[in-house]
Amino acid sequence: MKNDLETLRHSASHVLAAAIKRLYPNVKLGIGPAIEDGFYYDFDKDSPFTPEDFEKIEKEMQRIIDEDCKFERFTLSRKDAEKQLKGEPYKLELLKELDEEPSFYRCGNFVDLCRGPHVESAGRIKAFKLMRSSAAYWKGDAKNRQLQRIYGTAFGSSKELKHYLTMLEEAEKRDHRKLGKQLDLFSIHEEGSGFIFWHPKGMVLRNLLLDFWRDEHRKEGYVEIQTPIMLNRSLWERSGHWENYRENMYVTKIDNEEFAIKPMNCPGGMLYYMEKLHSYREFPLRVGEIGTVHRHELSGVLSGLFRVRCFTQDDAHLFMTPEQITDEIARLIDFIDRFYRIFGFEYEVELSTRPKKYIGSDEQWKMATDGLRNALDKKKVKYQVNEGDGAFYGPKIDFKVRDCIGRLWQCGTIQLDMNLPERFGLEYDGPDGKRHRPVMIHRVIYGSLERFIGVLIEHYAGKFPLWLTPVQVKLLTMNEQNVSFALKVKSELEANRLRVEIDDRNETIGRKVREAQMEKTNYIVTIGDKEVQNKVLAVRDREGKVTFGVKIDDFITDVLEKVNNRR
Repeated sequence: MKNDLETLRHSASHVLAAAIKRLYPNVKLGIGPAIEDGFYYDFDKDSPFTPEDFEKIEKEMQRIIDEDCKFERFTLSRKDAEKQLKGEPYKLELLKELDEEPSFYRCGNFVDLCRGPHVESAGRIKAFKLMRSSAAYWKGDAKNRQLQRIYGTAFGSSKELKHYLTMLEEAEKRDHRKLGKQLDLFSIHEEGSGFIFWHPKGMVLRNLLLDFWRDEHRKEGYVEIQTPIMLNRSLWERSGHWENYRENMYVTKIDNEEFAIKPMNCPGGMLYYMEKLHSYREFPLRVGEIGTVHRHELSGVLSGLFRVRCFTQDDAHLFMTPEQITDEIARLIDFIDRFYRIFGFEYEVELSTRPKKYIGSDEQWKMATDGLRNALDKKKVKYQVNEGDGAFYGPKIDFKVRDCIGRLWQCGTIQLDMNLPERFGLEYDGPDGKRHRPVMIHRVIYGSLERFIGVLIEHYAGKFPLWLTPVQVKLLTMNEQNVSFALKVKSELEANRLRVEIDDRNETIGRKVREAQMEKTNYIVTIGDKEVQNKVLAVRDREGKVTFGVKIDDFITDVLEKVNNRR
């Protein structure tokens, strides 16, 4: 059953379509679903919608809402449904694809082919706003006609809408694409849409995250491997990816044999496991891989670091006995919780169950789903069940981190898999001296490193914690006579593994400070004649507080304490 807000927004999409038909009777209707942050509706209109059109459409929508017409459901026979939809080619196409009896919803004079549900009446839509329009191919296929898609959002109160619009304004300020350029972290070029160019400062950030990942995983008893980026077709057929994921894979030929660049790391991890016969005494065997994967994404969905074609996954594959499932997943839940709290994230948890397209037996899926559910219950974790959204090879637990302005981002995943061990014939030597099939967990914490960095940029608005900031200290000289002392200070800071830059340009100190603040530097240290003479520093923190006469050793001690404690 759809939740109340989703139902409200779906109803708002019908009100939008009704307003469009009143204002532009010749427009043809596409589809109008609710989406995560609102709704959209697709229209076939010869001329593009303009900002002036938006104003008119919103006024007409408000008239319909004020009329408070009821949403009334009714069904028709196929023949009568065709008559009802005469002149609406896209609706007629959808009608032909329906397996069930066609259902419609009427609101005033407007009737639309729809499964529902809807709110009781249009007046329940207390606040709405049209956001933007874009081009959209019918059914997402570039071979089809290009329609115009109008996006909007709706809420049950004006207060909620105002809060949402304020959040959008704040999100725009935090846009990782703008801040990534401003902070000189990464770039994206036309020569490689969906592929990230990491700049030196971005590489510092990446490597800090990976160093942290490796340190924490060593403590948890993981070993690290690396598998090839390209493997042949027979492997992907064996894993099930060729049949179930082929449209998202990049394929080429080598010596007349088909190869695919890996979209996932797991099959390579299977080959590593198969190198020798393992004993139950090794279990749980925890194997990590920082693996680069490639997936074919349509150009229209690419979005900065959030949706790319090449990304790095902090994968791990854990092999165990069936009896170890609950305890190992419970341990993983604690591990992921510890990770996210370092970054200041709260999170929500979802249990995703078997999708329509899957591999494996009903018995395997039940055992896997029960294993995840039991671990969540054991840890007393609050979670929602997301029916039918599991991976094709197993159910999963998804961790969605909440940023500082309330948005949720999909990051961590725990997936229990009994199918790949079966497909690859994995075995271990049990305590009874016989061969047994292991259970395997796929697991990521960052998810995609690129996406996680994008989330961090927006969560912190570019003001990274001291331990993560690419440049922790910026030394600003007042004149050329101060440069020699600044270089000595830089050397002492770097000897303590602090990241430092000097700005010794012939510019005013005010301009240098402003530029350093734009770069979100943690500490801006000004060095003038007085500092050189007394061998001290003038330190400005990120909040703008300036402390004069700071001894170099005291500054280093204070900064290192904060770095080491990841404050």
